[in-house]
Amino acid sequence: MLRSGVMNVVLLAGMLMSTSGCTKEHDRAVPAAPAVVKGLVVDTVHVQDVSERLEMVGTVKAVNSSVIAARVAGTVTALMVKEGDRVRKGQVLGSIEAVETLASAAAAQAGVEEARRALDEALSRRKLADATFQRYSRLFSEQAVTRQEYETRQSEQEIAAQGVSRAESRLVQARESARAAVTVAAYTKMIAPLAGMITNKAIDRGATVFPGMPLMTVEGEGGFLLEVQAPETLKGQISTGKTIEVVMDGMTAPETGRVVEIVPTIDPASRTFTVKVAVAGRGLRSGSYGKAFVPVGSVKGIVVPKKALVERGALNLVWVVDPQNIIRMRLVKAGRQIGEQIEILAGLSDGERIVVSGAEKASDGGKVE
Repeated sequence: MLRSGVMNVVLLAGMLMSTSGCTKEHDRAVPAAPAVVKGLVVDTVHVQDVSERLEMVGTVKAVNSSVIAARVAGTVTALMVKEGDRVRKGQVLGSIEAVETLASAAAAQAGVEEARRALDEALSRRKLADATFQRYSRLFSEQAVTRQEYETRQSEQEIAAQGVSRAESRLVQARESARAAVTVAAYTKMIAPLAGMITNKAIDRGATVFPGMPLMTVEGEGGFLLEVQAPETLKGQISTGKTIEVVMDGMTAPETGRVVEIVPTIDPASRTFTVKVAVAGRGLRSGSYGKAFVPVGSVKGIVVPKKALVERGALNLVWVVDPQNIIRMRLVKAGRQIGEQIEILAGLSDGERIVVSGAEKASDGGKVE
């Protein structure tokens, strides 16, 4: 009886194992259908003419910029601004203590006062000499004085008049000297020559400065220029008014600039000439870095919409759709951006289909609806 029960259990177990094995083989034989992904736009890529361009590196400069330099020797005693501050034209930005300059101005003013007093004395002497000569002229006509006395008084009158002329000349010279001294004394004030932003502040309070030493720069509101060096071979291909593509330091996408000036002189060492391109001033500062691109022909290549490119860290990927409409992830090598398109240097072939919109919804192994 026990032996018969054991046999039944063994037979039942064998049947279950056989059934389980058949089920696994059936599962392997019938794979699950790929998930359908909706909302994707698929397009076919083709080899086409892609514009070739030359890259030129340059530096940003403000259209209106003024360097404030020291005009007297002395010590910076006050500094009211810092880099990045906006100032108005004529605003006092700082001051320099120039003892010798101020002393010269005071001495020149004292010289004016002394010359004025000397003129007053000369005028008094001439007035007296004129009155004396008139009296002696009357007496001489009445033969009450000798000719020698008359001529002596006449000579005194002429000398007094000459004294007034000399005193007047000395006063004019003293005033000119004082005016020049006052002008030099005004150089102790740092004045903003135009409205704009303070950049490149080179001094601090307490610094010793000398004539000609740069103190700070004021950049005006007139916009910025990207100055690039173009090779001599482009001399006839760039003209004033031409729009070209530029990429500024810190920008992720290219923008359009306009050529406003071409310096025709060729540098004999580098065989280049200077091209000035007007660029948008958002967030720019003089001295920053930029690139300009000039089309020089075309090459065969593949471009895809920027939104078709998937970035994973340092990798660039696209979703490729195979003939069975199955989505596969593909590593590609991306090149430059051309407008809203990206040049693909490797990883795609002519005629392949890719996801050009809705890439964020795609998944490897999914199926396009």
